[in-house]
Amino acid sequence: MGTEETKDPLKGVDWKAIGSELQKDPSAGGKSVVKKRLPKKIRQIPDCYFLPRMSTPSTLAFYGACIAGGIGAGMLLEVWINKKIKEDGGVVWEFGK
Repeated sequence: MGTEETKDPLKGVDWKAIGSELQKDPSAGGKSVVKKRLPKKIRQIPDCYFLPRMSTPSTLAFYGACIAGGIGAGMLLEVWINKKIKEDGGVVWEFGK
């Protein structure tokens, strides 16, 4: 009894050539290639849609505090600039010095 190898009909098939042939001509090989698509009823919703949302009063308080902080910082900057101008003798810019 010798060793018998099972006969594999697909042993010497060049799969790369068959794959590229099917991509070029879908009618080749007798089978039609079906493109996979999402069903029409499924919507693609972005991930940020599922993030928790703050209530309206807390949102208004948060953004109101941010705006008030920005206005306050601008007022402090304006006071600091006016102070520096007074220290320099009231001259903002001089040409030709």
